[in-house]
Amino acid sequence: MALSIWESLAVFAAGVGAGTINTIVGSGTLITFPVLLATGLSPVTANVSNTLGLVPGSISGAIGYRKELAGQRRRVLRLGAVSLVGGLAGAVLLVTLPSDSFDTIVPVLIGIALVLVVVQPRLAKALRARQQETGTAARHPDGGPALLTGMLLSSAYGGYFGAAQGVLYLGLMGLALHDDLQRINAVKNIVAALVNGIAAVFFLFVATFDWTAVLLIAAGSTLGGQIGAKIGRRLPPTALRAVIVAVGVLAIVQLLLR
Repeated sequence: MALSIWESLAVFAAGVGAGTINTIVGSGTLITFPVLLATGLSPVTANVSNTLGLVPGSISGAIGYRKELAGQRRRVLRLGAVSLVGGLAGAVLLVTLPSDSFDTIVPVLIGIALVLVVVQPRLAKALRARQQETGTAARHPDGGPALLTGMLLSSAYGGYFGAAQGVLYLGLMGLALHDDLQRINAVKNIVAALVNGIAAVFFLFVATFDWTAVLLIAAGSTLGGQIGAKIGRRLPPTALRAVIVAVGVLAIVQLLLR
């Protein structure tokens, strides 16, 4: 469908906002998805168009965080491989299943992730102390099976809808990995780019999308990814954690009111 000039500007601006917030935390879909619906697109077409459009923004944000990725190649490869599988599974579910089952559990998942983000410093400290007592501190430097399973399931959700998937990733990795939050955020951006990318490739062959919306969001999110990287990389851990919680709470409220 043809977008008016004002609708086009709104979609582009939403793309900038989504690219920015996705790079810092996640949940950019909660900005773009309602705007696409307001232009008259059906929910599925809007979701697919949004996923396609946000791929360049995810890549842009990952590039902006490239310094924080130093020394994390093995971690990125492991988590990225699992996330690709999960993202593809979620994309398949989107075109085969109704959304009702996911709509109920998504706010719960985000809420759990927020709790993990808030209590992560104390939990991680207690976990490390326990590991040192039992001699298992270095057994799973990349999170182990528990994190891989969590990333698989979170990525399936990301391929299906993706709102606040970044909050889920940060909650899981923050608890399982003994590392700086900014470095974890850098990995999150790579994983999100992979999940959005594999879902987008799948959607190109099996789903209906609006190319105008895709291109507008792609342009906006690419710009937003760079803005988000500049802002996010300067935030201290406490401030970044506060932003994550604020965005996550807004995500839960919006999803419950949808």
